[in-house]
Amino acid sequence: MGLLDGWKTCPRCATPLVDGPENARACPECGSRFWGNSAPAVQGLLVRDGRVLLGRRRLPPRQGYWDLPGGFLEEGELPEDGLRREFLEETGLAVTPVEFLGGVVDPYDHYFVLGLTYIVTGDGEPVANDDVEELRWFAPDEIPSEMAFPSQNAVLATWAGRVSAG
Repeated sequence: MGLLDGWKTCPRCATPLVDGPENARACPECGSRFWGNSAPAVQGLLVRDGRVLLGRRRLPPRQGYWDLPGGFLEEGELPEDGLRREFLEETGLAVTPVEFLGGVVDPYDHYFVLGLTYIVTGDGEPVANDDVEELRWFAPDEIPSEMAFPSQNAVLATWAGRVSAG
């Protein structure tokens, strides 16, 4: 599984691609090079009264599974700005990132995603929108056993451990 699997011709000039160094494909005609990098994304934990907000995915992949609000960064977008944009699109809430928890890598369809995770704050009542069909608050002992992406179980277990530690 990889981002460049199936890439046969250059998207710029249609010349057949050749394998390049370091997981790259190269065009011998125009000199373009393409790398199979993980796609950058953000996700956030919004916590109120000891509960975390999760959204049920409206679209594949992993349609119907619970997910942390967030999504892919746009080209050139700062992670904190992307997190604010994604939360607003999916929940209607204006949030503020307050703590960076770390980065994870997850499979996503036919490639990988580098997910940057933050704790966020925000006021108001969330409303499911965009690619989220439902929003719900979960206590640490109510977290679904299987989240949309493997790393989210570990992220939420870390949060639940913090809650139980006080």
